[in-house]
Amino acid sequence: MSKSTDEQWTADVLVLGGGPAGAWAAWSAAASGARVVLADKGYLGTSGATAPGGTTLLVVPPVAELREAAVQERLRAGGYLSENAWIHRVLDQVDRNLEQIGQWGYPFPKDDRGVPMRTHLHGPEYMGLMRKVVRRAGVRILDQSPALELLRDDYGVGGARGLNRLTGRSWEVRAGAVIIATGGCAFLSKGLGCNVLTGEGLLMSAEAGAHLSGMEFTRQYAPSFAEGSVTRGRMLAWATLYDEAGRPLLKGDRTFGSLPELMLRGPVYASLDLADTEEKRQFLRRAHPIFFMPLERAGIDPFRDRFPLTLRYEGTMRGTGGLRLTGSGCETTVPGLYAAGDAASREKVCGAVSGGGAYNASWAMCSGAWAGEAAARYALPLGKAPRLLAGAGGAASGLAGGASGSAGTLEARPLIAAIQREVLPLEINFARSEPGIGSALRRLDGLLPELEGRIGDAVQDRVKAREAAGMLAAARWMYTAALARRETRGLHTLAEYPRLDPKQTHRLILSGVRTIAAGTEPVPHAGELERETAAELSLPGKERAI
Repeated sequence: MSKSTDEQWTADVLVLGGGPAGAWAAWSAAASGARVVLADKGYLGTSGATAPGGTTLLVVPPVAELREAAVQERLRAGGYLSENAWIHRVLDQVDRNLEQIGQWGYPFPKDDRGVPMRTHLHGPEYMGLMRKVVRRAGVRILDQSPALELLRDDYGVGGARGLNRLTGRSWEVRAGAVIIATGGCAFLSKGLGCNVLTGEGLLMSAEAGAHLSGMEFTRQYAPSFAEGSVTRGRMLAWATLYDEAGRPLLKGDRTFGSLPELMLRGPVYASLDLADTEEKRQFLRRAHPIFFMPLERAGIDPFRDRFPLTLRYEGTMRGTGGLRLTGSGCETTVPGLYAAGDAASREKVCGAVSGGGAYNASWAMCSGAWAGEAAARYALPLGKAPRLLAGAGGAASGLAGGASGSAGTLEARPLIAAIQREVLPLEINFARSEPGIGSALRRLDGLLPELEGRIGDAVQDRVKAREAAGMLAAARWMYTAALARRETRGLHTLAEYPRLDPKQTHRLILSGVRTIAAGTEPVPHAGELERETAAELSLPGKERAI
């Protein structure tokens, strides 16, 4: 332990992140016999996008025809970048996890025959239960303890260092394996109804040598009350959308992109006036109570009044990009380093299209369970063998030890605002074009020297500096990948290439932080898209429409 570190622990597995993926990873590793420490930047039980509301699950009855139909639908919807075997794995694992949750005491409602209906989880109850389960499994929980850097040696990753927000004390955990489950990057200075999502987990991993994948599939915006930050777009299925003059625009369900396109033209307002009975209104309040809190504080009755909407950019959290997975246990390209939940690329399951609940919520619990089991299997044979571990040192961005002696001071808040100006606007990131993305990327590159400034000693200064570095890295990865994929597929578009190109049915792999390298990885179902495209084009009078 370094002389400046206040607290130190050893473990077999260290989990970074306390959302559903992190909780499942910690429980799974502990159930496999590992000594586990979980460190969360927030509070395990309230962290993550699930905790404040509710979520649906990907539940398909175990009927071969039904499951195969669901798999094929996802393969097509995801632009043939997913893998059927992984989708089947999720469908099977979700059943096991939900059965386990029921055994732990979660009160699933029952149908008329007394059969539990396991298609939805109430976030506060679910995550409160997960905290109890993780504690009972013997996991040491470090709340309010963001990690700032991974520890590594010639053999791979073996722990992490961070700070406790409440005490100001530094901590270090040495472990045989580390699971990154800290979520992705949403580029907001405040959270989406949950803890802040700023990409430092991706940054720490890339500094250790991990690769990323799917970072171009990040063109995801979600609606929110203009004076709040809660994104529960599913609630707008009960809404009528209006223009500024009160004229109706759309009712109920809508396709991806319709709301951003409307908001590019002018202000949009919503009213949940399609919930036209008290029974429906109470159902919505119970399903997503956090959605109503900012509206009620503003004196707005969302079922009768019109309220202004804005769009919150959800980045990799609701895109599919993240750390590249190399094995069935959610291994990364670095020995001893695993990824789960939004920190991991979901391309193997979601392809080029992701979303909120269903696949993402199911992926969180499944990948957490797989990563926990695999990390324990990797770490337990290592025992207590000593390792000469070191931090990121001069390779790190936004760390006190990574400053290059610049006479300036790293001002995190202005830097974050500058990053947001390149990433949040619909005109740049939703309506993507080569000139727009290219210019934004050059401006983001120009912000790199600001990370070399001196960092204050206060906990908030050190955490914010690291968050700014994570946001800048994620933005540069996203736009680098966007320019490399010269087509339109799933959550990615380029104005100059408005069609899907079957020859680009591969994954884009990125590596590096300051200097970014890009390559490709083949996918198993690319030939199916090429055959389908050829068959369509062979039909008489058929135009090339993909």
